[in-house]
Amino acid sequence: MEQKRHFSINLLEWYDKHKRDLPWRRHRNPYYIWVSEIMLQQTRVDTVIPFFNRFIERFPTVEDLADAPEQDVLKCWEGLGYYSRARNLQAAAKQVKELHGGIVPDDKASVFALKGVGPYTAGAILSIAFNKPEPAVDGNVMRVLSRYFLIEEDIMKGSTRAFMESLVVELIPDGRASDFNQALMELGALVCTPKSPHCLTCPVMEHCSARQEGKEEQLPIKTKAKPPRPEYRVVALVEGRGEHSGRVLIRQRPQEGLLARMWELPHLQTPAARSGRLPDEPAMDILAGALLEEGIAARPIAHLTDAEHTFSHIHWNLQVYRCREEDLPQAAELKAMYAAGDSGEPSVQTEYRWIDEQDMQHYAFPNVFLKILQNYFKHSSY
Repeated sequence: MEQKRHFSINLLEWYDKHKRDLPWRRHRNPYYIWVSEIMLQQTRVDTVIPFFNRFIERFPTVEDLADAPEQDVLKCWEGLGYYSRARNLQAAAKQVKELHGGIVPDDKASVFALKGVGPYTAGAILSIAFNKPEPAVDGNVMRVLSRYFLIEEDIMKGSTRAFMESLVVELIPDGRASDFNQALMELGALVCTPKSPHCLTCPVMEHCSARQEGKEEQLPIKTKAKPPRPEYRVVALVEGRGEHSGRVLIRQRPQEGLLARMWELPHLQTPAARSGRLPDEPAMDILAGALLEEGIAARPIAHLTDAEHTFSHIHWNLQVYRCREEDLPQAAELKAMYAAGDSGEPSVQTEYRWIDEQDMQHYAFPNVFLKILQNYFKHSSY
């Protein structure tokens, strides 16, 4: 009991003096807190701040987000990754508008019912925005609790999370749920870090069981996730001619699945070479044939660049080739059917567009294609 009391008192004293000035902390606006928590999933605070400010400026209220075109929301999220977060956030905003009059609810059942809101996010909204004594247990919190209380159970297990949630409820002081949960997260982010924790500056060091046992570097116990499987893809950056001069060809991804409804350069999966990269000539032949099958008359000219992109379960290795539009009969029709398969290729009629650099502001691209296009237009004298 003494260990728990010491933890809560000293943690809050430290937080009151050292908490960071973050834009979503300047107001107790539930919508701001909700947006920040969704953005902070799998993303660092420093990265999130400019995205948060831009997002709130563009969509200052729940109603603004609910009513916005999806492409505007995705464009505002562009570069932050994990785009299903943005889609779920907008879907939940529509729920709040329709079911709660545009006011973020403050009861557990209603918050849990929102699209994309799980136990952690619900706890964060209820505790931070409404000061309700609900646990908000994320990776930072689990690391702190594992070390301080010497919890040597796998934090990937649901039973371990449930135990930690009940522990947090015991630790929350009366009337300070908002500050306490933020303090826990802050301690994990700034002091009780994954590697080389700053124990000597930790406000709860004196009663930390892991430090007393010399196990602070060994905790938490966490089952290693399977590495993402590699996929090898060839990408066509098709330069237009004639009426399309100065433009490049992009396509929209399918309505569902990976990167749904976002825009990209045409590409396809290829068999993996031993080196992980196909020789240029075979890769260009594969690309040329695939483009013709799609009704795209274009000829690969030269290798342009290589790129990589990692999803939670897939790692793309991309070979990008500069291609040139050709005057062939197939060029009249740029909408085509893609073969369905496990590779994540479009399986319905696909929409293509010719765009120039200024047009990019109207389309949301995954970060890997955004960077390729930005670099291409920057050096468009290729």
